[in-house]
Amino acid sequence: MKKKSLVKNLLKKIVKDLEKSKGFNIEVINVKNRSALADYMIIVSGTSSRHINAIVNNVVKSNKKNVISTEGLKSTDWLIVDFGDVILNVFKPETREHYALEKIWKNNDLKEEKVGFG
Repeated sequence: MKKKSLVKNLLKKIVKDLEKSKGFNIEVINVKNRSALADYMIIVSGTSSRHINAIVNNVVKSNKKNVISTEGLKSTDWLIVDFGDVILNVFKPETREHYALEKIWKNNDLKEEKVGFG
């Protein structure tokens, strides 16, 4: 019960930080019953490479004790921040459209089946 509350609070704080950083089209997807990777996935867009970097830097600074890893800092088309129970994906709009993570994670038939590795 306590873990669930901590995860929800972290999720709310990250979304608030994304809004402050002017991230747009913020989408929170509950993947708890579909993936062993995380409980929630956040997908957000930025206007440019510079904006995407600024979004990630602000969110990481604000939540640094919860950050496990970051990926993509050199590409700036798609950056990922792993908070353990929350995975943040920050995209340029055209890259987000190309990979269509929302379609993959929202529109599948794995509603009750947990997918794991190994």
